[in-house]
Amino acid sequence: MIKLLHVEDDADIREIAEMALGLSGEFEIVQCETGEAALSKIESYTPDVVLLDMMMPGMTGRQTLEKMRQRPELADIPAIFMTARAQHSEIEELLQIGAADVISKPFDPMALPDQIKVAMQKPR
Repeated sequence: MIKLLHVEDDADIREIAEMALGLSGEFEIVQCETGEAALSKIESYTPDVVLLDMMMPGMTGRQTLEKMRQRPELADIPAIFMTARAQHSEIEELLQIGAADVISKPFDPMALPDQIKVAMQKPR
């Protein structure tokens, strides 16, 4: 099982992602509504991959990842961003700061499990 931490403030998107990933049978999914909640969750849960919404109230996905990267056990885990503002320059910037991939919203729920598995295989 792939341990996935999904950080997303939109309840509908969390539900769609959970259903899509749950159907694959390959993911253990833990979800958080905010970056702050995710940082609290990683005190007791070490994911294999993190799926982060870019725009959230409070902490952005990028800020959340920067805080996670300060923890040695999370320094190298793949991080995938989901964003509705997938401008080429923003995607390049996220990849430069260490994102394994950037998935545009709206996303294809049926393709999501494979997109995550492919991103996890990319060299970091």
